[in-house]
Amino acid sequence: MIEIKNVKKSFGDQVVIEKFSLEVNRGEIHILLGASGSGKTTLLRMIGGLTHCDEGSVLVMGKDVADYGQRERTTKLAYITQEGGLFPHLNAEENILLPARVRHKDLSPYKKRMQKLSQMVDLELTFLQKHPHELSGGQRQRVALMRGLILDPEIVLLDEPLSALDPIVRSSLQQELKAIFKDLKKTVIMVTHDIQEASFLGDAITLLNQGRAIQTSTFQELYHHPNDPFVHEFLRAQIPLGL
Repeated sequence: MIEIKNVKKSFGDQVVIEKFSLEVNRGEIHILLGASGSGKTTLLRMIGGLTHCDEGSVLVMGKDVADYGQRERTTKLAYITQEGGLFPHLNAEENILLPARVRHKDLSPYKKRMQKLSQMVDLELTFLQKHPHELSGGQRQRVALMRGLILDPEIVLLDEPLSALDPIVRSSLQQELKAIFKDLKKTVIMVTHDIQEASFLGDAITLLNQGRAIQTSTFQELYHHPNDPFVHEFLRAQIPLGL
């Protein structure tokens, strides 16, 4: 589904991603885990075709992501940021339907899909008439998720979408995300620095440090069979002693 082959990315003299390779299977929720500055977002942007790699290649469904046109790429892949990227002058419904509108599509089937997605993310239809500033952080993220899913993309890329939310809302959205992606059978790559979030959502986890993949495995393997001292150090910093 997604194959990353020996990619490297530098900004000036700073190497951000160093000879990174990874395969993500269809229908998998794969977590890119690591501290700030580990290269997670840069890697996600390369998968989404928003940042070009200096070396190597990123194949999406067997085709180099650099060879996709923007419209084709943004139809196959949804990229959802921490802030949601909603347009403040549009209400929630207008934000959600915007990808279909700019493609000059008949909006009728997309409005039906919007209603279905609204139920899945637990957002009442009345909130769709509100503007972003009238919505809570959790509601804005639900709207951003609905917009990302409105064209029914095969791949969803999420860049720390829940990190700015309070713990109760974050926990609720984590449960909804997991159910939605499994129900819709989406291939998901999600960036987070939170090991608990990674362990709950991820079928597989890649722990990064300084642009390198330290370990790719399930959380259980990561926890019980770390293959590098950094893995133990990273886990110990987040998991309370005694667990």
